[in-house]
Amino acid sequence: MSDRIVIAGREFRSRLFVGTGKYRSYQEMARCHEASGAEVVTVAVRRVNLTDKSKESLLDYIDRSKYFLLPNTAGCYTAEEAVRTARLARELGLSDWVKLEVIGDERTLFPDNEGLLEATRILVKEGFTVLPYTNDDLINARKLIDAGAAAVMPLAAPIGSGLGIQNVSNLRILREMITSVPLIVDAGVGTASDVVVAMELGFDGVLLNTAIAAAEDSVKMAEAMKLGVEAGRLAYLAGRMPKKLYATASSPLEGVVR
Repeated sequence: MSDRIVIAGREFRSRLFVGTGKYRSYQEMARCHEASGAEVVTVAVRRVNLTDKSKESLLDYIDRSKYFLLPNTAGCYTAEEAVRTARLARELGLSDWVKLEVIGDERTLFPDNEGLLEATRILVKEGFTVLPYTNDDLINARKLIDAGAAAVMPLAAPIGSGLGIQNVSNLRILREMITSVPLIVDAGVGTASDVVVAMELGFDGVLLNTAIAAAEDSVKMAEAMKLGVEAGRLAYLAGRMPKKLYATASSPLEGVVR
């Protein structure tokens, strides 16, 4: 597709962002990345071998010349932890971009909005490009943007649940009210139709992981997600027909011989 997503001045062709967890093997992960057409791959810093070069690492299966690496702070439950993790990723040469997660609840993995805002402010001041994972709350999204977030990533449903978009109304409000930074649906997507819905709502992109990794055929699902993003984006740009309560004939009646 010719239209691109731009985040913090950087342009990406693909609007699909993918992760690296829960795959059956690193080889399968690499095949799925290729099939997805994604350019941005997010990696949980705390779950990657970054120091022992004698051991295998998932980073060995990510071609940095093809994919833009987006470290994330998954598993961090305080702003302090998240900031420290982001700093470590930068010190090790991964990136000065970060998908920021500050988790507030162990069972639901819902974000801690207060901690997320605090960490965003700190990291932006330190020169990071911050993409925070948050809930679908307009007010908190605005606060994150005011703190310097380069994009906002509201959840569709709990992380890894595969439930799809649970609150379409909230996401519609976010899309209508926020135009200053990209909005990327993150977490809870289960299949390609969920991706299509997100893109038809006008979101700039979708980030997902488990929906591909946990599929019976992960490579096929990766391709399905790619096509879902493309179809949903095209439909959004095309502008759907208005909904009507009653039928309207699809063929003109004028000139018909009765």
